[in-house]
Formats: sequence, C-alpha cells, structure tokens
Amino acid sequence: MEQKRKLFIITGMSGAGKSQALKIFGDFGFYCVDNLPLALFKQFASYVKARPELQNVALGVDVREGERLKELPALLKKLTKGDFSPKVIFLDAADECLIRRFSETKHKHPIHKKLAAAIAHEHELLKPIKVAADKVIDTTDLKLGELKEKISALLELKKEGEMQISVVSFGFKNGIMKEADIVMDVRFLPNPYYVRGLKTKTGLDKAVQAYILSFKETQEFADRFAELVKYLIPKYIKEGKSYLTIAFGCTGGKHRSVFMAHELAETLRAQGLSASEFHRDIGL
Repeated sequence: MEQKRKLFIITGMSGAGKSQALKIFGDFGFYCVDNLPLALFKQFASYVKARPELQNVALGVDVREGERLKELPALLKKLTKGDFSPKVIFLDAADECLIRRFSETKHKHPIHKKLAAAIAHEHELLKPIKVAADKVIDTTDLKLGELKEKISALLELKKEGEMQISVVSFGFKNGIMKEADIVMDVRFLPNPYYVRGLKTKTGLDKAVQAYILSFKETQEFADRFAELVKYLIPKYIKEGKSYLTIAFGCTGGKHRSVFMAHELAETLRAQGLSASEFHRDIGL
C-alpha cells in the first residue's frame, strides 16, 4: 500500500507564531504555502498529487478565511480518504501576550476591531478548530528555539498509530508548562541544590543522579510513574491522540525534574517507544 503524504495544517491565534512555525516546517524540508484559500484546497491537492517529490506539505490557515473556516473539518476528511494524512497544529498564546506582541510589532489584527475585541472574536471563530486539533502549542513563554524543538518532536512520528511522547522538565519558579498533558510535581524528592558540590550541576550529571537515586522513594516513584505512563499510552492512542507531553516540575528546573524527565525518556525509549526529552530551564 502506498504511503500517504504528510499534510500539516498550521493555524491558530493571530500573533501566536504561525508564520514562525511555517518557516520551521520549511527548514525541515516541507513544501509550505501560507494563507491558501480553503476554496483552492481541492486544486492544490491535485497539484501536489501530480508531483511525486512533494511528500511533506505544510499549509498556513488563519482567521482571514472568516466563516469559511467551518468548512475545514470536512475538507480534511476528504483529504484523509485520498492520498493525504492531515494533522492540525494549533498555535495559541495568552491574551495579554498576544496584545503585547501586536503592540511591539505595530501590526494590525486581521479582524478590524479594537484589539481586545478582535482577539475575543477570533477565539470564538477558532474554538471548534482548536478543540479538534491534533496538537495545541501554547507559545506564551516559548522562545523560537523551543518552538522548533517541539515541532521537531512532532515530526519524529515514524508510523501511523505511533504516539510521539515529549518528556520535559521545568522549574515552578519560572512558570508551569501550560501545554503539557500531564504535569508531575517532583519537589517531594530530596533536593541536590542544598548539597555541597551539587548546586551548580544538573540532573544530567552522574553525581546528581547518584544522590537522587540514593533515596528509596526515588526509584519507587520512577517505577510506579513509568508503569502508569505505560498503562495510559494505549488508552490515549485508542482515543486518537498522537502526541503526549509529560512535564516534571521542581523548584528551579535544574536537578530533580531534569533527572526524572531524563529517566522516564530513557525508560520509554528502552521499551521501543518514540520519546524525546527537553529541559526548559536547565540553562537559566
């Protein structure tokens, strides 16, 4: 059976980073088109099918389509029945962040209302698409490099039905990981920060790992949590979920959370699962 072409629809709130996301897809070798009118989707699909070299495609779709956005689910359903395997990536951000970005860039919102009202209206128009999206990425606190890391993780899917798992660490003092599906607070574990010689090291250093593992509750927790994740994965896949983000948080995001994220990612990879790891605050 011929493999279907990958098609990512990049959409979301204006100012949330769709243009940057589309550029990242281009960097990964995708054929990218921004703001393609939905009315031209059928013709575009025919064009791509006639070009065998176009196996990976990313399209930017935004609120400028207006009421026609309601047609998107039906269009994607038709594409799924054909030669494409479409996924919808929704870029989002907190309202105050969107307002700040528009103020900094001096760009006008595509909905011609006062900014706060335009954002509220856009939320309403895009709500059905966000709910149905395969992946929602909150860019409120993301740097460009971090966005690229997340998209890189999304593109590591090897086969249909395989779940891509992202295991991340963070520090609560720097803000919670809003886009995580599961957040685990590991501040109950002994803190290497207060041990001489370990403060400046991280959870990737052997000395820190040895210290954390020297406590019985560490291995017990790691084993139990890994079993829970192993139990949940087929349940999520059955529900139709393709991406899972698991976040470990400690106080500063350098020791305990880093170690636990690394430990879980290694365990999942040893079991043949597709798991990437990312340590948000390790360099702060």
